Amino acid sequence: MGLNETPMGERTHIGFFGLRNAGKSSVVNAFTNQQLAIVSDVKGTTTDPVTKAMELLPIGPVTIIDTPGIDDEGSLGEMRVQRCRNVLAKVDIAILVVDGNRGMEDGDRDLLQLIGERKIPYIIVYNKADLIKNQSGKPEESGDMQKDNEIWVSAKTNENIVALREMVSRLRPDSVNERHLVADFIKAEDVVVLVVPIDSSAPKGRLILPQQQAIRDILEVGGISMVTRDSELAATLASLKKPPRLVITDSQALSIVKDIVPKDVPLTTFSILMARYKGTLTPMVEAAKSIDTLPEGAHILISEGCSHHRQCEDIGTVKLPKWMEEYTGKHFQYDFTSGGTFLTEEELNHYDLVVHCGGCMLTPNEMAYRVKCAGIAHVPITNYGVMIGYMNGVLNQLTY
Repeated sequence: MGLNETPMGERTHIGFFGLRNAGKSSVVNAFTNQQLAIVSDVKGTTTDPVTKAMELLPIGPVTIIDTPGIDDEGSLGEMRVQRCRNVLAKVDIAILVVDGNRGMEDGDRDLLQLIGERKIPYIIVYNKADLIKNQSGKPEESGDMQKDNEIWVSAKTNENIVALREMVSRLRPDSVNERHLVADFIKAEDVVVLVVPIDSSAPKGRLILPQQQAIRDILEVGGISMVTRDSELAATLASLKKPPRLVITDSQALSIVKDIVPKDVPLTTFSILMARYKGTLTPMVEAAKSIDTLPEGAHILISEGCSHHRQCEDIGTVKLPKWMEEYTGKHFQYDFTSGGTFLTEEELNHYDLVVHCGGCMLTPNEMAYRVKCAGIAHVPITNYGVMIGYMNGVLNQLTY
């Protein structure tokens, strides 16, 4: 996997926020050294978040997000502002661009409050330094901001743009390098068997992202990965001189795999490992148990973090509802969502349970935000693999 092929969920997300005409788009273009965003003196030129995946040294793989002005007006403006707020759910670093001529305004302070509530590392960029004669010190006091979180720049002359990049690189979360999908379960020369069913819903000619990540993680440690289908799993295990250290299966094949893998061999699923990797596993394990108390006709939201063409045997819209109703003997109402936006706390109030995908295309921040929204709405949220493990009666046996 090349540097520019790094999955979106594995990139550092950097969001640029601010009021209209503060020069956000100009700063973005200078920061990336590309004409990423349209620039104009007309207020509200940026009407929707503009996203660009790129390689930005010395940071590495990043996703740059230019957002509409938070002070946009009218009904369309309100929608744009909401999209801007949605971006805050996924960014790892926030950059607040302030018009240096006007200084910090109430809208900027509101943004700082939102950023602070979500505990996002941030930098305050005072733009248009080329127009300001006296730049000594802060333009004004601004609460608990620290001097090393502020910088004057000029998007027009590129003044201090390199320094801004260096500031951003220092804010890159250390946790990015500390997270492992499976490497902390194994050691060098351990054998890990990956069970990958091939059916009508499997992507043609490729492995899905969690499968790719698991293989790479095993290689990083010096482990040995063996990839097989569920139909050849028994033969694969029999061919080994000693039992594997771990078996990882696609959740859809768990009901078959659990009866093949010896009880003394640790077993888990890609979806469970992904929830652990994103930091949301504990609440999802507890939430899976709520299926036992759902009433007839309960309202269930099945949500996916990416958009894809759904096949006839799609797990989210076909298999999972079928398995849940077979397990409970009850019929439920379902809604389905997919893509980069999630429901608000108010919208989630209508549901009795949320079952989410593994979230491989979402950042840990965004998955945590979705779990938090469900928590505020007092709606249990779990994921496909955890729910399937629970319904198969092996959740306590699975390694996580």
